[in-house]
Amino acid sequence: MCATRARLYRFDEKESVSGVQQLKSSVQKGIRSKLLEQFPFLDSYVDTILPKKDTFRIVKCHDHIEIIVNGAGELLFFRQREGPWMPTLRLLHKYPFFLPWQQVDKGAIRFVLSGANIMCPGLTSPGAIMTQAPKGTVVAVMAEGKQHALAVGTTALSTEDIAKVNKGIGIENCHYLNDGLWQMKPIK
Repeated sequence: MCATRARLYRFDEKESVSGVQQLKSSVQKGIRSKLLEQFPFLDSYVDTILPKKDTFRIVKCHDHIEIIVNGAGELLFFRQREGPWMPTLRLLHKYPFFLPWQQVDKGAIRFVLSGANIMCPGLTSPGAIMTQAPKGTVVAVMAEGKQHALAVGTTALSTEDIAKVNKGIGIENCHYLNDGLWQMKPIK
């Protein structure tokens, strides 16, 4: 299970945020390069999302969750402990191309929106579409017939193994529409 998922479900800005830290420019550079390494398709847009002249901050939350916030207070990326950075859904809706898409069938939508992990059969049935991805890849979870991502997760198996095994968890759901992170207001 994505350790972040269970905590983001009950995410409350007043209770969850323990501090906001202004980052030195050297740390900002390091985070920018880490994000570009992790999300190569972001290259042309990184200056729009995290401008070099803008100062961005890290919001420290309970359960070792960190959120990158730009100068305007927009929540951009999050991670737990030293895990991979993941885009918030609001950012992903603006730049939907920088994560590999995994599409679930219509029957899985309500489960994904309630925070459930995405099971392999939901990714291999008619209406579902998988993009090649190794295990541990941060992916956008799309839904049959829908335009925007409904969740962000990490693959629990490679897509090749998901198709072969076809049972168990295929994608660990880390952040989904209407969870606590989605509802969190910009942090000034």
